[in-house]
Amino acid sequence: MAFSPAFLDELAARNPIEEVVGQYVNLTRKGSNLFGLCPFHSEKTASFSVAPDKQIFYCFGCHKGGGVVQFIMEQENLDFPDAVRYLAKRAGMEVPDDRAAGSGYKRQERLRELCRQAARYFREQLFSPAGAPGQQYIMKRALSRQTVTRFGLGYAPEGWSNLIDAMTAQGYTKEELLEVGLVVRSQKGGLYDRFRNRVMFPIIDVRGNVIGFGGRVLDDSTPKYLNSPESVIFNKRKNLFALNVAKKSKQGRIILTEGYMDAIALHQYGFDCAVASLGTSLTEEHANLLAKYTKQVVITYDGDEAGQSATRRAIDLLEKTGVQVKVLRMQGAKDPDEFLKKFGPDRFRLLLEQSENHVLYRLDSLRRKYDLQADDQRVEFLKQAAYLVASLPNAVEREIYGAKAAQMGGISEEAMKLETEKAAKLLRSRQKKQWDQKALAPAAAAQPGVREIRYDNVRSARAEEGVLQLVLKEPALLDRCPEAVSQRFSSPLLARVLDLLRQQYEEGLTVQLGALGDRLTAQEMSHLTAVAQKGDVLVNEQALDDYLSVIDEEYEKAHVADTEDLLAMGQRLRRKKGFGGTEQ
Repeated sequence: MAFSPAFLDELAARNPIEEVVGQYVNLTRKGSNLFGLCPFHSEKTASFSVAPDKQIFYCFGCHKGGGVVQFIMEQENLDFPDAVRYLAKRAGMEVPDDRAAGSGYKRQERLRELCRQAARYFREQLFSPAGAPGQQYIMKRALSRQTVTRFGLGYAPEGWSNLIDAMTAQGYTKEELLEVGLVVRSQKGGLYDRFRNRVMFPIIDVRGNVIGFGGRVLDDSTPKYLNSPESVIFNKRKNLFALNVAKKSKQGRIILTEGYMDAIALHQYGFDCAVASLGTSLTEEHANLLAKYTKQVVITYDGDEAGQSATRRAIDLLEKTGVQVKVLRMQGAKDPDEFLKKFGPDRFRLLLEQSENHVLYRLDSLRRKYDLQADDQRVEFLKQAAYLVASLPNAVEREIYGAKAAQMGGISEEAMKLETEKAAKLLRSRQKKQWDQKALAPAAAAQPGVREIRYDNVRSARAEEGVLQLVLKEPALLDRCPEAVSQRFSSPLLARVLDLLRQQYEEGLTVQLGALGDRLTAQEMSHLTAVAQKGDVLVNEQALDDYLSVIDEEYEKAHVADTEDLLAMGQRLRRKKGFGGTEQ
């Protein structure tokens, strides 16, 4: 549906972009703007900026930009109308004449409420006579009542339609239950409960919404852990178990575990900063999510080969976000849950403080792959170690860990330094090739199927951009812009946006790009936000006149029929009093 400009103006005013973005990104003020790590791509250096005065965001890395509505569209994967509804709910606003009862946002809200009611049902079952098997499991795992309550644990009883019957009695349809994966369709077309005779772990997002479930079987059935399938409200690549609790921790780190029970056990023993991935290895999205809430991640995966492989992958992903990565090694226990039960929280706390820097962990893991008593394997270890050391970002780290690698391999530090320098040259060569390939690729390559926005007349377009920059900073300058000036613009996009901004101004609304989201594509909005984010512009009438004069000159050049007209135009322009002024 189309929203009135006045409503969108009020929506933006009630949802300051720095507050909305600040719920997702840790922002630091630098001058008039705020900066943080981009939530849309991996990066170590903060290139994501928020301009409170312009009510826009822009990433200088991935080039996404826009207003508060566009941010929510990207972050929550919503279309424009549903992002508007999301922000309206946040601000306690009624959406005028909203007859879209079947909208995607409203549907998602209903499905989240269905999951919340299902979690409540499972919890009631746990404390009922039917929940005896679940109670026995909880007692066996030594979970306190407080822990059970904090994580909302429940029990799915035996039976094929218990949940179906309970939820349909509350008015939910079987199709909705199927959509969030709480039921399964049989080969004959019937529906039955997905979770049966399982202890239930609600999966809660960072905003406190129940979006899915994990179920731990209590008999010999397989799989041991069964997770909800992905749905419109649940993406396991973008959510972490217990992050809704861990994000509030004051411990200054997040502990990354392999499973629900490890995370829950850590919380019960006082380590309220533990999270677990949801039945999948750590993803780039997980790493970006963690970087929003902490500057240090301690990995506590199992010590077997699968756990070590997962640790190495996690290190690479987390390093790209700029967080400090450490690895905790346990002896005498296979996982944190078992370690805590055997040795207690004090021993684990000591282990946590002594957790290894990820470089030492990777060097040691590399050493374990080779028999250093055999010369050929020792040479191969040192070559691989040289690449690892060469990839480190600063000279101090390279010197320290180069010496460690030399000691492991039984060679001199000088020899290791030479090998590292050779590896560094090869890495630089590979990196240069990658950069060259990126430089040759079109700017729109990151958006397959989308053509880059280009200007036919670059000189005129730069002046047109200047006009937009000025009126966005000082809307009153629109009074000095002739109404027909947009017809002389060489860029149809810039002309259209100037007319839309003028419409905002004449209606007494805040002149801003964010309110144009339903009339611009995502690519157009990102492009225009980049224009608005360009360096400081001197805001005065003379600057505007200069830009208008260039636009006039380029327009007349483009519309001259022959050489005589071109010469006459040149004489006329020379007679002008000044750019954008009147003839003498």
